[in-house]
Amino acid sequence: MRVLGIESSCDETAVALVSCEAGTFQVDSSLVASQVELHRPFGGVVPEVASRRHLEVIYPLTEEIFRQGGMPPEKVDLVAVTAGPGLPGSLVVGVSFAKALAYALARPLVAVDHVKAHTLAIFLEAHPAFPFISLVVSGGHTALFLVKSPGEHYLLGHTRDDAAGEAFDKVARLLGLGYPGGPVISRLAAKGDPQKIPLPRPMLESPDLDFSFSGLKTAVLHLVRSGKTLETTDLCAAFEEAVCEVLVEKARRALTAFGLSTLVVCGGVASNRRLRQRFKELAWKEGWQVLFPSPEYCTDNAAMVAVAGYFTFQETGPAALDLDIYARSTFPHLPLPRS
Repeated sequence: MRVLGIESSCDETAVALVSCEAGTFQVDSSLVASQVELHRPFGGVVPEVASRRHLEVIYPLTEEIFRQGGMPPEKVDLVAVTAGPGLPGSLVVGVSFAKALAYALARPLVAVDHVKAHTLAIFLEAHPAFPFISLVVSGGHTALFLVKSPGEHYLLGHTRDDAAGEAFDKVARLLGLGYPGGPVISRLAAKGDPQKIPLPRPMLESPDLDFSFSGLKTAVLHLVRSGKTLETTDLCAAFEEAVCEVLVEKARRALTAFGLSTLVVCGGVASNRRLRQRFKELAWKEGWQVLFPSPEYCTDNAAMVAVAGYFTFQETGPAALDLDIYARSTFPHLPLPRS
């Protein structure tokens, strides 16, 4: 089965062709049109600007995908599109285009959840056995899930305020480092000493699996405004280490609580060098399996949408052409087992 994946939930337009057979996936072609330079002057994503750029590039990007894949559109068996969560204006562009394409080709259409797709991206390169724990950590989401099957994702904990990637961007802005903040903070952190500047670990000791990063951002703000002489490299290292420690510890608790040994770490922040190192150390210490998608499949892409679309089609069949977008995901919440 050849699946065309379409992603436009935020500020990146992505299209991919993926061949799917019996749970094995091959990316035939995958393209992402980034809007980073467009939004950089604003220090963040401007929704109206994002949706207009999606309109401009989604058709030529799809044409190029078929050219690279060496096949006509008629060879597609299934169209999969992100229906949510995300920016409504951006989502409407992708969903409307996917509906029109599916109708014109007389092919089935499936709606994909963006958060689930991040987790299922791991199946592009690995085949973890169910159930497993997933940590989705990106600019818009930070959450832990118990994943029992491709379609069964149970929420264990989530951020109560800023997502981890959002905190990286806001701290970078405080330090005058530009947008996006994650890559530049990571580069500077590699040259700094995280022990030189103490920073809090919000909710590290809380009995649940929720997260909070706004307090950490505020702590950095107070340091910046204090007038103290601070090395930017050390401050970046301290901030990055604080975020990583909380993410690793909460994931460790989730695995322990449910007696599991496989963890998938995904989303844009999963590309962070220090976070990968910390999780590899945890895996070695505990004898667990910790899996990361390749960096190109951590950030928003359409190959993960195609994979999620394949699984969705196998489980529930096609969606109606009047499917709608949604700004937020809703997942069943699963409390921690009593010890």
